Amino acid sequence: MFNEIWPLISVVLGIIILLVLIIGFKLNTFISLIITSMITALMLGIPLTKIMETIEKGMGSTLGHIALIFGLGAILGKLLADGGGATRIADTLIQKFGQKHVQWAMLVAAFVVGIALFFEVGLVLLIPLVFTVAKRANVSVLKLGLPMVTALSVTHGFLPPHPGPVVIAKELKANVGEVLLYGMIIAIPVTLIAGPIFNKVAQKMIPSAYRREGDISALGAQKEFTDQEMPGFGMSLLTATLPVILMLISTITQLVTGNAKPTNLFESIIYMVGTAGTAMLIAVLFAIVTMGLMRKRKMNHIMESVTNAIYPIGMMLLI
Repeated sequence: MFNEIWPLISVVLGIIILLVLIIGFKLNTFISLIITSMITALMLGIPLTKIMETIEKGMGSTLGHIALIFGLGAILGKLLADGGGATRIADTLIQKFGQKHVQWAMLVAAFVVGIALFFEVGLVLLIPLVFTVAKRANVSVLKLGLPMVTALSVTHGFLPPHPGPVVIAKELKANVGEVLLYGMIIAIPVTLIAGPIFNKVAQKMIPSAYRREGDISALGAQKEFTDQEMPGFGMSLLTATLPVILMLISTITQLVTGNAKPTNLFESIIYMVGTAGTAMLIAVLFAIVTMGLMRKRKMNHIMESVTNAIYPIGMMLLI
């Protein structure tokens, strides 16, 4: 009996050790993971000479699938941010919703932007907007900030091409398009409950928190776009959601035809275009045109955005 549950006990102990190393000893996450993996391997009885080989194989098989998607996802987000597309999406939605429903505008803007941008990028991009809009609409920063953070968190946690959903889909050998489809079904109600609905409850419970004013100067200088510098709303929205559209088309085609594998040339093309890597690559190439060349940006400046997008995800890939 004990032998049967020992692997589970080993994993639990490994998680505890990992938390102690990261939280208690303030050790780098990647180094902590390697140390924890070695200790867990020892507890599971893996031969000493095979431990590092096992860790290398585990990292290699995972990185092979997610590195491409992580990299292209980061590039798409950076192009969208530097080209003014993300700001255009947020500004337009806020204008359309009006001051009365400004928190809903921020929620939708963050959800749309969060599909294409990693959480950290979306947060840095939208926080200045929260402060600006809160001042214009004369509402609490928290009232707008909570729905914004909720939407970014939910899209980051439930929807490909974000890291968590992609890794889980890979490990479970699940179709990324289906993960995206079901993720949407879960993400939308969760966002509504944890955002605007919880906002009302929290405001009644802790009204003082909604009367505090924040200081945007702590964030440093922020990039501001003129109306002429930003692309149109439709083009920005299409660029941000193109990978989602392509993956959903592929998934819906599979559901309609009932064919998990292509049976003709048309299905082969649709399925290939709908794979996460291909969809992200097409979206990046499209963004280079819509967020770069069409905005009269020089190619070397566009490629600077591409290069700068890769730096922050290095540690994320290792973790």
